[in-house]
Formats: sequence, structure tokens, C-alpha cells
Amino acid sequence: MSVPEESEEQAEVAAFRASLGLESLIDVHTHFMPQRVLAKVWAYFDEGGPLVGRPWPVNYRHEEQQRLEVLRGFGVKAFTSMLYPHKPGMARWLNDWSADFAARTPDCLHTATFYAEPSAADDVRRALDQGARVFKSHLQVGGYDPNDPLLKEVWGMLAEAQVPVVTHCGSGPAPGAFTGPGPIAALLARHPQLPLVIAHLGMPEYEDFMGLAEQYDRVMLDTTMAFTSFVEAAAPFPRTALPRLAALQDRVLLGTDFPNIPYTYAEALSSLERTGLDTAWLRAVCHDNAARLFDV
Repeated sequence: MSVPEESEEQAEVAAFRASLGLESLIDVHTHFMPQRVLAKVWAYFDEGGPLVGRPWPVNYRHEEQQRLEVLRGFGVKAFTSMLYPHKPGMARWLNDWSADFAARTPDCLHTATFYAEPSAADDVRRALDQGARVFKSHLQVGGYDPNDPLLKEVWGMLAEAQVPVVTHCGSGPAPGAFTGPGPIAALLARHPQLPLVIAHLGMPEYEDFMGLAEQYDRVMLDTTMAFTSFVEAAAPFPRTALPRLAALQDRVLLGTDFPNIPYTYAEALSSLERTGLDTAWLRAVCHDNAARLFDV
């Protein structure tokens, strides 16, 4: 799939913002990582990925500064550097890289991560002391149980600090050992005030995760990849559930997975429009909810 000329796509995104009366967007699910880590992520997608099984061209395969300029050109005023370990011993150095990235990138919401390992509590405490404002927990890639005793102190700390955690816990694109609503439901039963952001609307268990958001008032959802033709072909969002998503208007956040998406940023936004949900919902999702959550 070819990417539109930058000026053309910027115009598309600007028209989307203008239709909502928004000067800017806030994207809570974007990826900035050390280049050698990102290169491995891109290589995974280049192969179609054993979990994906179909082509996944990375549309924004640019060097870091150009990626930043593209996002800013779309009018994104705040974004994250979602990064995550797949084995022990990675989280702390990823967090140190991310702290440096946030220091030199003021419009990035300082992002950190953790892994189920003996150092987890110390790693999270250190990241909080460095100023982390949001964490990423990737249960599928990490392959760990959120209820692992090694994470008991971590969740308590984050709940007390009220620092949001974006978690990939749905079973898309393929189930993991600890994906699905069960492990997260057990976690929330112990930490009902944990500010948890369910990535990808919990794809494909959309309705189960919406149920958790309806039950726990600190649970939110992000729209990453949802409603795009790429995802709808494999895991369509049930249209009968749209009224429930509409009712959760104040707890849905814009996420895109930029730059690792096999379509354009403009497509991610127009896919939200195609839901038929109203302008007030789109404004809340694309800006106001995250502005309130992160005070930006």
C-alpha cells in the first residue's frame, strides 16, 4: 500500500480535525523505541509475523526525527513512546532510553514499562522517580500473567500513584497464555482503582473488555487499529455494541500504533468516523479525554 504524499495526508488529517473543531489530537498509543529494538519490530512485521499470517507493510518507516515531524504535521500535540520487554532484564534500560527520549521530546508523554521479574517493583519505582506518566504492559509479547506475585507491588504502586497503564491484553491477533478478559478481571478485582487503558478496544474480546470498563470507573479503552479495514477483515467490532461504546464516551482514547501501521494515519481517523458515532464522541476520543487524563 502506498502512502499519500505528506502534504496530501496532512490535509486529510487537518480536514478531520476541522470537522470536529479540534486544533490538535492526542494519541496515547504510538511507538518510539531504541532503533535496534524498533528494527527488530519492523523485521517481524516484514515477515507478516507468525501471529499475523498476512502482509503488514510498515507505512512510516522513517528515521526518528522524521517520524516526529510527521506526527506533529498531523497536529498531534501529545503522544507516547510505547515500548515493552519480551524477556527479563530489558525493562530498566528501555525505561532509561525512554526517559532520555522524553527529556529531548517535550511533546512526548514520558512512557515506561515493566516485566514480571524480581526487579519489577524497583524498576517501576525508578521510572516514576524519573517522571514517567504512563506505562505499557504487553501481556501478549511479554507472555506474563498480570497476576504474577512478582507484580503485586507494581500494581499497588501504580494504582496509588494513579498513573495510567496501557495494556495489550486482548487475544488479537492471536491468543497468548495470559490474554483475554479473565486475567485482567482478576487484577481489577484486587485493584479496582487502577487506571488501566485496554489497548485495541480489547480486540477481539471487545464486549468483554467494555464490560470491565462499565464495571470499573478507572478502566479506559484505546482505539488502536479498531474499525480499520485491516482489522475488520479478521476481527470486526460488533455493530450491535456501538451504543455501549458510545455510552463510554468519556473513557475512550485515541490510539493508532504509529508508525507500525499497514495503512495511513488518516485511515485510522476516518475509520472512527465511519462508526457513525457523533461529533461529541469523536472530539472526546481524539482529544478531550486524554487532555483531561494527562492534564495537557
